[in-house]
Amino acid sequence: MNEPRILALVLAGGEGRRLAPLTNERSKPAVPFGGRYRLVDFVLSNLYNSGVESVYLLVQYKSQSLIEHVSRAWSMPVSPPQRFVTVAPPQMRSGPEWFQGTADAVHQNLHLIERHAPALVAVFGADHVYRMDLRQMIAAHRACGATVSVAALPVPRARASDFGVIDVDASGRIQGFLEKPAQPPGMPGDASRSYASMGNYLFDTRVLVDALREANARGEHDFGSHVLPRLIRTQPVYAYDFTRNRVPGLRSYEALGYWRDVGTIDAYFAASMDLLGATPRLDLTNPEWPLRSSEYQGPTAHIVGGAIVDSSVGAGTRIRGGLIRQSILRRDVTIEEDVELEQCIVMDHTRIRRGARLRRVIIDRYNCIDPGIELGHGRSCDDPRCHTTPSGIVVIPKGPCTTTGVYPT
Repeated sequence: MNEPRILALVLAGGEGRRLAPLTNERSKPAVPFGGRYRLVDFVLSNLYNSGVESVYLLVQYKSQSLIEHVSRAWSMPVSPPQRFVTVAPPQMRSGPEWFQGTADAVHQNLHLIERHAPALVAVFGADHVYRMDLRQMIAAHRACGATVSVAALPVPRARASDFGVIDVDASGRIQGFLEKPAQPPGMPGDASRSYASMGNYLFDTRVLVDALREANARGEHDFGSHVLPRLIRTQPVYAYDFTRNRVPGLRSYEALGYWRDVGTIDAYFAASMDLLGATPRLDLTNPEWPLRSSEYQGPTAHIVGGAIVDSSVGAGTRIRGGLIRQSILRRDVTIEEDVELEQCIVMDHTRIRRGARLRRVIIDRYNCIDPGIELGHGRSCDDPRCHTTPSGIVVIPKGPCTTTGVYPT
């Protein structure tokens, strides 16, 4: 079977208000994750590893750091014309408005679809943590005769009210979309679980173009609320069960169907901790399905002393002593003597001074933490820009905060 020509439009304009203060100065897809990545690297790596080489990244809010990251990490200077990752900001071709919703973002870029004339268009989100082989979704799409496929994740029915829920028949054909329903329908053959929409869609091109033009004429802007509920009345729209997807190199201890919407600080923290341990729920060291990102040209990590337990240490980091347990240190972090970190996420270019005691703290870039300070352990950040979640996770935003106001040298 010949592979169809595919164009991917990645929706990367998310404002990410619930992830503040990490999104105070960047869009949600640009939020750092793990030792060296950004959230957007997951969808771009999935597409690249699946052989989808033509990708437009539709950006909007606070997009500068995202644009710079994609330029460094995903530029392809020597490649055929159909192989690219290109940032597409709002063009305002049909009016002065920015993107009004997910469907409107794609509608404003219909000229790109028409220019490339693909057989299929993948419309994917840019701010989820997961691995997916899109080739398997394409095969299922063609096998069942779908013109639209929606990636679906089975979730416990008791928690399904937190999601957009898909109601399907026994064949997997979608009968309805329900936004955070109080009484979510169960899956066929398994009443204890419901299908949650992952926000990843695969369209036959002509069906997508016609549906977006109709939605625009009606003043409608969203896939889940407007476009897809209308399409299910006239088109074969099917759910693709994400738990059936298997990427190469998956280890036996990893969670099957791992997918996280890291839309809140608590969800972001939990997903970060899933990377740690001898048997992580999501193991990023998979050479058969690599997670790509920007290259770092600085020095390797330098560890003078201290104890490091179940932690990730990024390049250029200098550790002079102390105890680091279940923590993620990104690039160019300096840890002075007698520091104690437990379940912390420390982002690039941060210095933690002697004697600091931090537990369940997220520190954004370019911070210098005062000597002897204690955060977590029931103590929150005194600076009004900081944020403490109900579960007690302390977030220090980008730049000097609870510090002497001096950037690390």
